[in-house]
Amino acid sequence: MARTICIANQKGGVGKTTTAVNLASALARTGKKILLVDLDPQGNATTGCGVDKHDLERSAYEVLLENQPMRTALQRSTEDEFDVLPSNTDLTAAEVSLMTHPMKERRLALALRPLLPDYDYILIDCPPSLSMLTINALVASQGVLVPLQTEYYALEGLTGLLNTIEQIRNLYNPGLALEGILRTMHDIRNRLSAEVSRQLIVHFGDQVFRTVIPRNVRVAEAPSHGQSVLLYDRYSRGAVSYMALASELIRRHEGRQAPRMPSAS
Repeated sequence: MARTICIANQKGGVGKTTTAVNLASALARTGKKILLVDLDPQGNATTGCGVDKHDLERSAYEVLLENQPMRTALQRSTEDEFDVLPSNTDLTAAEVSLMTHPMKERRLALALRPLLPDYDYILIDCPPSLSMLTINALVASQGVLVPLQTEYYALEGLTGLLNTIEQIRNLYNPGLALEGILRTMHDIRNRLSAEVSRQLIVHFGDQVFRTVIPRNVRVAEAPSHGQSVLLYDRYSRGAVSYMALASELIRRHEGRQAPRMPSAS
């Protein structure tokens, strides 16, 4: 049964979509069955997977608003290693339409339910705002992975997101948990980055992933080629880091699922 993880941050420009695409690719390369759901009307995750967002017969919009089965809208990534639910600007209309829709917070959860046995991980790329789309992602997920650029305002924005997660947990999804905080676009030469990184570990401990995603030109170039950085340049620092993140994520889940040994008596 799939573990569903939404990748969210109400602040833009923190590497959210980059993480969604590259983590999907990295997990697929470990042999896991992966579905990436693009829930951002900008459709950047769709483009980053090599799917033409301007030429979609069906997308996230039809799934959420017209009750189309999700399977009929899925496409394969350029790498042919994982599935993608694409999106484009049509999804902008969903922001308003969902407000009057029955079970408006659970549209995505209901659409995903038949696919849960088919995947090991379902990753959801959220828009950089607290919208009805983001709420749908949070309600449909078991975990929230928070990409966080190690900069001055990072901790301030994180507090707001954690409050949102708590509200969703209380109202709609009691099983929702913080999957982890991922430090992105990290510059080891920058003292401020090092200090923010230190503060994150002090405040959140092992909820901060050990893996750090460095600022890397190959990661920035890959989306323009419709590829993950692992396909674009698998030996780059960015590609190596996302493979390390995938391994760390898998180890965490295997640790949680491992049966407890009976105590000696």
